Amino acid sequence: MSVRSQLLKGILDGCVLAVIEKEAVYGYELSKKLQDIGLQDVSEGTIYPVLLRLQKNGLIRGEMRPSDSGPNRKYYFLTEAGEDALTSIIEEWNRITDPVNELLKRR
Repeated sequence: MSVRSQLLKGILDGCVLAVIEKEAVYGYELSKKLQDIGLQDVSEGTIYPVLLRLQKNGLIRGEMRPSDSGPNRKYYFLTEAGEDALTSIIEEWNRITDPVNELLKRR
């Protein structure tokens, strides 16, 4: 597993929650949004297990909605617990990235 993959695996839950916080999305749309911001490694195959785990942990909820093109789609929404988790992830991310960036700038 590459360094990039390992780093992404550690923060992917936060990235998914951050996208869902902005708007309800379905799985394929979510993977495209992450790819569009530069996370090309995030495929549908990567996203669906994350969505299932987040839903099982009560951080998101799913709701079936009609689609303009094809079958119904499951849209995901942030729960209150998900909002709290995202806040914690952001705080921890900043606590980690600030000192790491400072350390790596010295190189």
